[in-house]
Formats: sequence, C-alpha cells, structure tokens
Amino acid sequence: MKLEAKLSFVYETEQEAKAVVKAVSPDNVDVPLGLSIEMIRNDCRLLAVVCCEKPLGTFIATLDDLLACISVAEKTFEAVKASKL
Repeated sequence: MKLEAKLSFVYETEQEAKAVVKAVSPDNVDVPLGLSIEMIRNDCRLLAVVCCEKPLGTFIATLDDLLACISVAEKTFEAVKASKL
C-alpha cells in the first residue's frame, strides 16, 4: 500500500520559507527505500510531499518528525523576530 501526504505551509516572507526548507532538508537526504520526502517552495509557500510504501506506523512517525522539525524552525525565526523588537 502506498500512503501519501501533502502538507502546505504559507509564511510571511520568502526568507522564512527558504529557512524552513534549509532547516529540514538535511533530515531528508538519506531516507530509507520506500520512503520519500519532497519539499517544494514557491515564494512564501511551501509544499511537503511525503510518500511511503512502508507500514502505517512508519508513515505516521515520518510525518510527526517532519512536523516537529518544521515547528522548531518556525519557533526559531519567531524568537529572532521577537529579539529584534
């Protein structure tokens, strides 16, 4: 069975979208066979496409890990914004 998720994110600036892609990309370099993660950025928009031919637990764990990494990146640039005030 092939599972697929498309996660869409919209950021205030293109730089924020780029920062998320750069922060998350190192985790997506060596993914196991049967699993793929593609990050597509268009200006301030980011689309993450996760395809999985592994068990449902692997798919859920991958989505959870990806969302956690994106959340850390978002919190980081929110902290930077707050420190500039």
